[in-house]
Amino acid sequence: MRSSVHADHGIVATSQPLAAQAGLFMLHEGGNAVDAALAAAITLTVVEPTSNGLGSDAFALVFQEGRLWGLNGSGALPEASLLPGVDLPWPESGWAPVMVPGAPRAWADLHGRFGHLPFRKLFEPAIAYARDGFPLSPVVARFWRKAAERFRDPAFADWQHTFLPAAFVPRAGAVWRSPELASTLGRIAESRGEDFYTGTIAETIDRAARAAGGALRASDLAAHRSLWVDPLSVPYHGCEVFELPPNSQGIVALEALGILSMRSPAGPGETMHESIEAIKRAFAEALDRIGDPRDSPAVPALLDPQHLRMQAAGIRDRAHSFVPEAPYLGGTVFLATADRSGVMVSFIQSNYMGFGSGIVVPGTGIALSNRALCFSRREGHPNRAAGGRRSYHTLMPGFLMREGQPWGPFGVMGGFMQPQGHLQLVQRLVDHGDPPQEAVDRPRWRWDGGVRVAVEPDFPEAVAGELVRHGHEVVRLESTDGFGRAQVILRTAEGGFVAGSDSRADGCAAGC
Repeated sequence: MRSSVHADHGIVATSQPLAAQAGLFMLHEGGNAVDAALAAAITLTVVEPTSNGLGSDAFALVFQEGRLWGLNGSGALPEASLLPGVDLPWPESGWAPVMVPGAPRAWADLHGRFGHLPFRKLFEPAIAYARDGFPLSPVVARFWRKAAERFRDPAFADWQHTFLPAAFVPRAGAVWRSPELASTLGRIAESRGEDFYTGTIAETIDRAARAAGGALRASDLAAHRSLWVDPLSVPYHGCEVFELPPNSQGIVALEALGILSMRSPAGPGETMHESIEAIKRAFAEALDRIGDPRDSPAVPALLDPQHLRMQAAGIRDRAHSFVPEAPYLGGTVFLATADRSGVMVSFIQSNYMGFGSGIVVPGTGIALSNRALCFSRREGHPNRAAGGRRSYHTLMPGFLMREGQPWGPFGVMGGFMQPQGHLQLVQRLVDHGDPPQEAVDRPRWRWDGGVRVAVEPDFPEAVAGELVRHGHEVVRLESTDGFGRAQVILRTAEGGFVAGSDSRADGCAAGC
């Protein structure tokens, strides 16, 4: 098992080592934690394109000067997506499930409010890696090979041109480069993102969509704005846990933790059974209520103490079978940063299903998302699909406060797994007092619908047996894929930082 990383002046934790070094470089250059987070996020679009890209959405929590800020950088469904003749459900790939990318605007908005270094400087590592090349890390290479199978059809020739160029085989150590992506990053850097939404890049995306029958238009890009939002929170065993409001699914983790806080502590098997049942109850309500932020105003009521007590009282000794409308998959990067001035950042970014839709805008290196798959097909649902609407969103950065003071950012990537990972990580940090690295590396469970609970290969046999006794169908998997990958940074009693980076990924924590 890896050791937690300690540092006094600043720290970065990401899922890919080169991105961690990019963030650390900004701290050495006099930047703050926001500069470090943005440099790492931008670099991840190059060095971990299997989970995010320039077509991503991004969400963030930023603690600065006694206040926690929330940013929702999700994009909306293009206005023309549901014109007559468009059928639902959408396919997983192609132009149909493409949404407006939110990440480049989110980068500019976060930098405009909090950044210290010049915006273009934050792009230097990413541009260099895209232009000159970098060696693939092992986990990234493995997911790259899976994507190569998914997008082997001639319909994805632009994806193949960018991500499977001649003589390139995605294996650990293989060098990949994209001068086109480097050029696009340069345009975003010099224009503070405006070229992506109102300039040459926007026009290029528009032309590509029109030529291929896609719905995304320059007008959709120009209309996009990030949302500054107030985080939601719930007390949990002496701490305060913070998440973003809808359309983020952060409310799922908060309600589950709130339900558990209303119950008396039990043994390991009992606690895990109750945790799984709490997650089911939280998902059942969230999936019925979360959608576009304009249609989700009543969701915070789910955290009312009286409601949480009622939900807690409903948990029984036997597993309850709840089958959700559809499990949300995912392919995501999460990162955390902190600096000596007290700024701390929880940041998450995703193209949704790995490389997303498989659509790469010719000549740009931009891989577009397939986030529209997260819409509900139910009429009148808050998560109904319509032009200009944001969907239920799997992305959810987390943050912990203790005794009214910031303790630190945390997060677990992985679609439907994210709230479940947040709950388990908070329990390890708060209830068990695990150091960050130990907390993120502990074997996890994942509720998959009904009474099915998947567990990792080294999940404790005795606890699995206890879950079976409670009526859960426990399935031990041979791989850790699908159980999320976490990062966490905590402030220590001495005033420094301690961090962990999930060994399920290639990443690391790096401090100064």
